[in-house]
Amino acid sequence: MMDKMKKNVNLPDPFEYKYPELIKEGRYTSPTSALPLHELKVFQDYIHSVNIQTLGAHLPHFKKQLILIKFFKSKKYQLVEIFSRYSDQIIHTVGKVHTIGRNFVMIKTLFARIWIPFDSIHSAKTPFGITQIHDSHQNVVINNELRKKLLTNFSQTVSNKEVLKQQFFEELLETNLKTWQGTKLTIFTDKPIKGKILNVVPGKIYLKHREVLEIATTQIMYIKQGRFASFFQRLISNWFGHKK
Repeated sequence: MMDKMKKNVNLPDPFEYKYPELIKEGRYTSPTSALPLHELKVFQDYIHSVNIQTLGAHLPHFKKQLILIKFFKSKKYQLVEIFSRYSDQIIHTVGKVHTIGRNFVMIKTLFARIWIPFDSIHSAKTPFGITQIHDSHQNVVINNELRKKLLTNFSQTVSNKEVLKQQFFEELLETNLKTWQGTKLTIFTDKPIKGKILNVVPGKIYLKHREVLEIATTQIMYIKQGRFASFFQRLISNWFGHKK
């Protein structure tokens, strides 16, 4: 009798149990579309692009910002080619996208770290001959321990991890530069200015160059910093900070 009852029990198929989104029966939540998953992904990307274009048409002052954020987020940790304005010149930058803010992008090359405000960008594209890489590697892996920290202590957990800050927030340029106080860089306004960041407040950056200079963030067209030099400067700055 028990053997017959066991045979009548419908055990879930292991494959279906692991991938419930592929099931089209009443036992699971209905899939979001009748399309295969690969077609659905392409279709969703298309819809998202059209939505941004439509939103930009109704908000023309924000169109460039919306499209650049969308483009750079799709190219996170990948090579991009950027043409930006500097006075009557064009600066050509090739590097990997590292940080995408609300009004800027930060690019890394082998020897330099570069901040480019969106207002300065003329155009951006993927370099010719570079293979398109799927953006699944950009996702943050949230394990049980990290999930618990996010639920119980969200602000401290996010603020301590650069990856999580970028995942949940879009920083302004001055907010990002606050984390680089005490390091030397070159800020391009009407002319290049080299100096050490002393302080950053909303809309302004104070730079030490023989004397203290006040630079409005609206005047900044380009920022460049040597990666190896900045590493040792931050290390020394943090060490003296802990000593105090």
